[in-house]
Amino acid sequence: MRRKKRLSVDWKPAPDIKRRLNHLQNSLNLDWIKKSSIYCFRSKNSSSRAYARIWGLSKVWQLALGKGPAYIIEVLSEKYDELSVREQDRVLLHEIAHIPKNFSGSLLPHIRRRGKRNFHDRVEELYTNYIRSR
Repeated sequence: MRRKKRLSVDWKPAPDIKRRLNHLQNSLNLDWIKKSSIYCFRSKNSSSRAYARIWGLSKVWQLALGKGPAYIIEVLSEKYDELSVREQDRVLLHEIAHIPKNFSGSLLPHIRRRGKRNFHDRVEELYTNYIRSR
């Protein structure tokens, strides 16, 4: 049996996603997010089931590179681009919800920790507040 040859993942800067994120941040007054330290990419040929992913620059990488905290939001073109604008916004808000308030480069997980709010409740709250602000 022959294996299907995988194409390599192709990443390109996504200024349209950056503009959309800036709009969402402004609409929701998410002033703890440093816009200059958020980078956006669109990928093609990924085998992931996700619509988008967020990548954080962890503390050890910050120290090694002499850089501050930063995040990359990647949208997977084959899935994300097929969504309605409302669903695209929900996906981006989901990724934003992974960024902690201290903007440290780390990521908040989906799982609930003792005494903390449910991650998906936070995403829904962001989305509902955004819809109300329109």
